[in-house]
Amino acid sequence: MCNTNYMEDLVKELYTRMGISEPDQLNYQHISYELGIKLFYWYEPSQALFLKERAYIFLNVHLSKEQKWQDFCHELGHVLLHCGNQRRLPTDFIKYQEAKANLFMYHACMPSFMLDQLNINDYASETINQVANLFCVEDSFAAKRLEQYINHKLHRICELKPSNQYETS
Repeated sequence: MCNTNYMEDLVKELYTRMGISEPDQLNYQHISYELGIKLFYWYEPSQALFLKERAYIFLNVHLSKEQKWQDFCHELGHVLLHCGNQRRLPTDFIKYQEAKANLFMYHACMPSFMLDQLNINDYASETINQVANLFCVEDSFAAKRLEQYINHKLHRICELKPSNQYETS
């Protein structure tokens, strides 16, 4: 029985190949270097671009370090999971790509395999603040990711629990 999902496996494999196993090793400059992605800072909204088969991520220079990390992971999701120019895609497909990049962002910023090491069982404000600081994300981001993580963890537990639905009295 599988206890992880595709996105968790993708992020863990990606980070493991780079030797990243702890939250303090999560660094967007290092990740972009390892993946051969050119990283630039500018005054426009963050985005990923492809030019002649090369990936570029542009981060808004005015963002906080937490927002830069979050934006980097969102744009990295586009680089790793998508192809094509969004300007030429149907609106519904763009929405799908954005949702997928957001899902990747949450998993890449706060990987499940690292959260598993912390033995987190709640998302109380103290826990959220500690985890936000550990993973260098905003508190609201950490709260949403912890909710996702704990819900998935509970779902896994329920799947593993034997069902008594066929017992007779």
